[in-house]
Parts: sequence; structure tokens; C-alpha cells
Amino acid sequence: MDGQKKKFSTTQILKFIVPSILGIMFLMFPFSYEGETTIAVALLAGKLVDALMDYIPTMVLILITITGVLTLVYKIWEPDVLKNNSFLKSICHASNFWIAIRLMGLVFVYMVYFNIGPEFVRSEDTGALILFDLICTLFTMFLFAGFFLPLLTDFGLLEFVGAMLTRVMRPLFGLPGRSSIDCIASWVGDGTIGVALTNKQYIQGYYTTKEAAVIATTFSAVSITFCLVVLSQVDLVYLFAPYYLTILVAGIVAALILPRIPPLSKKKDTYYKGVKKDLGEDIPEGYTSRTWGLELAVKKAEENFDLRNFINNGVKTVLDMWLGVLPSIMAFGTLGLIIAEYTPIFEILGKPFIPIYQFFNIEYAVEASKTVMVGFADMFIPSVIGATIPSAMTRFIVATLSVTQLVYLSEAGSVILGSKIDIGFLDLFIIYIERTLVTLPIIIAAAYLIF
Repeated sequence: MDGQKKKFSTTQILKFIVPSILGIMFLMFPFSYEGETTIAVALLAGKLVDALMDYIPTMVLILITITGVLTLVYKIWEPDVLKNNSFLKSICHASNFWIAIRLMGLVFVYMVYFNIGPEFVRSEDTGALILFDLICTLFTMFLFAGFFLPLLTDFGLLEFVGAMLTRVMRPLFGLPGRSSIDCIASWVGDGTIGVALTNKQYIQGYYTTKEAAVIATTFSAVSITFCLVVLSQVDLVYLFAPYYLTILVAGIVAALILPRIPPLSKKKDTYYKGVKKDLGEDIPEGYTSRTWGLELAVKKAEENFDLRNFINNGVKTVLDMWLGVLPSIMAFGTLGLIIAEYTPIFEILGKPFIPIYQFFNIEYAVEASKTVMVGFADMFIPSVIGATIPSAMTRFIVATLSVTQLVYLSEAGSVILGSKIDIGFLDLFIIYIERTLVTLPIIIAAAYLIF
């Protein structure tokens, strides 16, 4: 077969190119706005938060209540109206563990919203931070991402990039080439976008359980924008170039190592509900990776170029994230911050890192050790604590490590736990420690080169 024999009309190619470019522009293309680097979806989400700030917490309360009630109704009675609707069943049907998590989120959101119950649950550093700050942002982010994600996933971009990059991603990371889009969307956009994209691809049958777990915990990186915020907190913005280069190098090393050790190496290479889609990785004779990728992309775009389906899928995606993910974020995020703020657990867990810092002659080793494990609750807390450390080199290490640890509970971690991807709380905690142990020596070596 000659790959050049397949000819496409301009209209066919535009059906692939135009939506894909729009998806890149909305979800992946960074630009400067009022002196800050951002992406279109984050800017739109921020503007909507500003406009609806007084109403979003109430809407979140309603959504989490709906999820809790429907989950209990399904668990107790399994009514046909829920059981026979595949979309509603996917939201309502949950294991006993996840029912408990959803009910915990439900209790937390009522306590915070109505300002009742123990102070440690509803304080500005715990539940109130999650509901009125984090979830308000994620609420609007999920809204726009739900409609814009199909521009990346449904019109051929992943097929085209996948065919082009499989020869790189498979040998190095054991992943499909299309997973590179998840990584780029996270790096220049937002880690939660990367997780949402991975979850969507997993449910559709493009990733195995293992691949989805690896991508979500390894490639759904922290955005450039938030990296700047962290570096600004420790007063080292002038070091952004070496700082971000260090993050990239440490992240790539972690991506090479972690999939090859437990718990990620133990995940099954099976597909969600047994549904497997053809990735198009086997390039037929007579095709180049480019011509084969283009053929796959055009075919995909032709199948999905339908405005009604686009809107319907967008609505379902948004509702799935709102109803399925927000309760777990409220539960895990609040619980993680309670542990960080009101117990010495993370400080105790950080003590084993004191001799590691001392071995490398890092100044203020005790102070630095207190930031190591607290990042599991929230990525920004280490830089807040680390900002008081007098040594610029130590502050650099704290700020860089907090970003490379990646799977913090108050945002990306909770989104992962709330997704359909088979990653439990213990898995996430172990992966967090592994990322810390793998990336810390690299970060310390970079710090010595810089300082």
C-alpha cells in the first residue's frame, strides 16, 4: 500500500486542523495577560470565578449534595431510573470506600458553608481554603475544560501526535505517543487538565490501567504559571530558568524510574471495562509516521465532526467532573490540610530527611525537613514554610522539590483519586515518597551548580 495514494480534500483536513488548533490555543498555548503568564482556559475560569464568586460555593454545595443523595439512593434501592441510565449509573455506583469519601465530603462542605462544627474543619487554612478557594477555581476550570478537552481528544490531534511520537514514548516510558499531549497540556496549562484528559482517554479505551496510572502521576505536571507563583513565594524569581530546567530534568528521570517500580509497575495492563481502542501505533507498509498519523487524524475528525454530539459530550464531561470529582476533592483536600495544620504527622514523617540534608551539607536541614512531607497535603505549603529559611540555596531546594513531588492532595491528588483511574490513597502516598527520593538528589546537585 502506498501511503501517498490516500488523498484528502481541504475540507477533510480542515476538520482535523481547525478544532485541534483551537484546542491548543485554549488549553496549551501560554501568553502574557496583565503581566502574568496564563492560558485561555485558566483566564476564562478566573474571570468566571470573579463574576460568580458569591454563587459558586452554593452551586458546589448543591452538586455535592446531589452526588451524596444519589449515591445513597443507588446503594440502598438501586432504582431503575439510575440503574438503566449508563451515565447516571457511572456517577452513582461506587464502592463502600468511595461512598464513605463522598459522605465525608458532603459533611465537610455543609460544615464549612454554614460555618458550623469544629474550627479545625472549617478554618481558613483547611475546609474554607478548599471550598472557597480551590474548588471555586476548579469548578470553573472543569466547566471550560469539559467543553474544550474534546478539541484535543476527538478531532485527531492525539492520533496524529501519537503516530509521530510512539517511537520515543514507547521505548523510554512504555506509553503511547498520544500521552505526550497530556504532559504538554499539564506543563503549559494545568495539572488538573492533564488528569482530566488522561481519565477521559482511559474511560474511552485508549490507555490501559497501568498507562493511565503512570500518566496521571508522572506526566500531569505542575503548570509553568504555578511554578512562578511558588518561586515568587521564596523570593527567587530571578532564578526561573535554572529552576524550571531542574524541574524538567528531575521530572524526566522520575518518569523513567517510577513506572518500573511498584506500585506503578504492579498495575494491570487491562482496559477500563475491557474496552480497547486501536491506537494506530502499527504503521502499515508504505506509510510514514506522518502520513499514517494524518490518515488516522482525518478519520477521527470525520467521525466526530457533529456539533450536537460535541455539546452533549461536553455537558456529560462537565457533569461527570462536577458530580464525581468535587466531593472527593472536598474530602481529601480538607482532611489533608487538617493533618498538616493541626497534627505533627507530616513533621514527624519529615524527620528521616534531616540526615539526608545533613549528608549533602544543606544549611537549615531541620527546617527544610519540615517541608518535605507537608507537600502531600498541599503543594504551596512547603514554599510558605520555606520562605522563612535564610539560605537561598535551601529555599531553592524546597521550592523545586515541592513541584516535582507532584501528587499533592489539595488538587491534582484529589482529582486523581476522584477519577476512574485505579490509584488508591496508599498508592498515591507511596508514589509521593518515591518521587521525593528520586528527584531530591538531582535537585540538590542542581542547587550546588547554581549556588
